Amino acid sequence: MSALAYTLAIFILLTAIATALFRDVLSTIVVFGAYSLGMAILYTFLLAPDVAMTEAAISAGVTTILLLLTIARTTRPSTDRIFERVNVPAVVVVGAFVMVLGTLVLPEMYAVGDQTAPIWGWPALDISPSVYYIENTVADTHAHNAVSAVLASYRGFDTFGEAVVIFAAAIAVLIVLKREVFT
Repeated sequence: MSALAYTLAIFILLTAIATALFRDVLSTIVVFGAYSLGMAILYTFLLAPDVAMTEAAISAGVTTILLLLTIARTTRPSTDRIFERVNVPAVVVVGAFVMVLGTLVLPEMYAVGDQTAPIWGWPALDISPSVYYIENTVADTHAHNAVSAVLASYRGFDTFGEAVVIFAAAIAVLIVLKREVFT
């Protein structure tokens, strides 16, 4: 990995820790927005521009704006402390989990662009996933649009889960905003 990737990883880690430790809600939202932008840059670095655009638009953009609107319509308790006290046992458990995850996952990860990674070809089909989807969309799903077929048929449960999360978030925002309007 390059120095840029390490710098980005450190930035993301520091903003995640700051988000968890800041006591002031406004500071937490701003740092969380920076964390989301860092993640969007990381996804771009990992050659996932679609995920990067979604992270930048939804998490860094819309979520940050909704959180700022929510605290603008609610009262903020004043606090003298900048940071929350650190729960040492929780830090130890999370640290141990990260170490175990790192030792198990990192050796198994392929480098970005590695041609031997499984995604570059399906040995059983002897073609890449994108070629398979393009050639078999109509036969498998009876949909004439490949993007709609992938979202609705091949990734149906995932798309349904995303729709449920967006619906629940929209209802929560409406409840918060409506409660402030009528009280």
